[in-house]
Amino acid sequence: MECTIHWLPASGMSFVAETGSGHLLTMDGAPDGGGRNLAPRPMETLLAGAGACTAYDVVLILKRGRQDVTGCELKVEAERAATDPKVFTRINLHFTVSGRKLAPAVVARAIALSHEKYCSATIMLSKTAEISTSHTIIEL
Repeated sequence: MECTIHWLPASGMSFVAETGSGHLLTMDGAPDGGGRNLAPRPMETLLAGAGACTAYDVVLILKRGRQDVTGCELKVEAERAATDPKVFTRINLHFTVSGRKLAPAVVARAIALSHEKYCSATIMLSKTAEISTSHTIIEL
């Protein structure tokens, strides 16, 4: 896996990442750090990537378990250390999973499997952050 980051000097503190798969991702800094608030902050992007990684796992596990899942929304809330390096110290992942006749135990197990075994992003972040999970099931 690789990524190339390009600084866009004319925009202050904006950066464009070109991923190994050929996609572009723009990030910017806060105005108090020279950014212009044109795109997500790099740490927001890191948090979003971790959230997408675990949500992907949960949906895939449910589909493979023949659950009739039709939606998955993940609310990620994080706290950071007050001093440098301002690592994430707490992360809460709240899943809202919707579908037809979803088995609550299967949904809970899918989330646990992602958290404990499959999601490399959240497992990596758990080295500095206390990660908690919760979920709601919406029956359609």
